[in-house]
Amino acid sequence: MCVLSGALAFKSYLRQPMAKGLPHDNVTPYDDPRKTKKEQVAEMFDNIAGSYDRLNHVLSAGIDVGWRKKAILQFKKDNPEQILDVATGTGDMAIMAYELLKPQKIVGIDISEQMLEIGKKKVEKQGLTPFIDLQKGDSETIKFAENSFDAVMVAFGVRNFENLEKGLKEMLRVLKPGGKLVVLEFSRPRIKIFRSLYNLYMGIAAPEIARWFSQNKKAYQYLNQSAKLFPERQAFADILKSAGYSNASFKPLSAGICCIYIGKKSAG
Repeated sequence: MCVLSGALAFKSYLRQPMAKGLPHDNVTPYDDPRKTKKEQVAEMFDNIAGSYDRLNHVLSAGIDVGWRKKAILQFKKDNPEQILDVATGTGDMAIMAYELLKPQKIVGIDISEQMLEIGKKKVEKQGLTPFIDLQKGDSETIKFAENSFDAVMVAFGVRNFENLEKGLKEMLRVLKPGGKLVVLEFSRPRIKIFRSLYNLYMGIAAPEIARWFSQNKKAYQYLNQSAKLFPERQAFADILKSAGYSNASFKPLSAGICCIYIGKKSAG
């Protein structure tokens, strides 16, 4: 999808009732009408959990580690004590956040039990069980009280929400006044040559590499399709504002392959 068509889709969305959701909300891994997107995403990640970490680093050539670090360091000046990691997966973001920020507690939630099981073993192996709690949880019905966390973060997970706006509002609800949300998500490069290479890699190379690792080529085709339809840059910053966040902003990384998005909960 070109940038213009993506912008038009977002403008069309703004003219419709919010309950209808965004175009990417309707992209599912398996095209199974008997299951919701949430159920299909959970099944997909359960299926690829065993090879997910290794494949992720291969597909990104290790660059994702630097992206995660830059995202987490957006909290450095805030000194958050209680952090929520939404769509925590196998816990990489939570573990890195503890290493960089040393908060009192990090809670990671995810809908994939198999990803969580791998994450729990990693947390235990590193002796971080007293500080990091990984548990099954849904971004759209977060089982914590209002104003529970100083910071909320999501790395490569918001595209998988069944209803993006609902998930964003839930994360805002559990943030303390003055707290910060940081989202790390793929975007499409604006420079033509980089965009062409990105499309070729994501559309053809990545699914084939994924098939070699996990025999689940379709899962990575879904991730590419959802990335194409996901509202990016200023469009996503505008959605953050419409969901109630203040000071919404974004910062492109690595020629625009991904972006860091930041939003705050009003202190008043």
